[in-house]
Amino acid sequence: MPYRVLADLVLVVHFLFIAFVVAGGFAAIRWPKVAWAHVPCLAWGALIEFAGWICPLTPLEVRLRMASGEAGYSGGFIERYLLPLIYPGALTREVQIWLGVSVLALNAVAYGWLLARFRRRRPAVHEEPGRASPPARCDGPGG
Repeated sequence: MPYRVLADLVLVVHFLFIAFVVAGGFAAIRWPKVAWAHVPCLAWGALIEFAGWICPLTPLEVRLRMASGEAGYSGGFIERYLLPLIYPGALTREVQIWLGVSVLALNAVAYGWLLARFRRRRPAVHEEPGRASPPARCDGPGG
């Protein structure tokens, strides 16, 4: 029983990690410091997809399931749990690359949005930070 609970815990952590890789850039828009954790996770997730590797959490989960008396499975987490939800067919190399590109593109949008927000907040180049601009002169009628 404890091995099954641990396997389920690994499954949940794995799912949360993938969700963070996919959507963490949007969390960084709200909480910019999240980017320091998200960017390395994003790089790892994309590398796993592009290289065709299996995340180390998958074999750990399989070993824990087998230790609990359950049958293990072959393939990766995405192929076992997520792909059947998204695609009825098997995970192919092309689909794996498409997933990697999609995750990078989605997060490029999020980080582009974040960078644009930071640029809007910065003071103009001619102004010194913390110092107000001089009042504008009014040379027109009545001024």
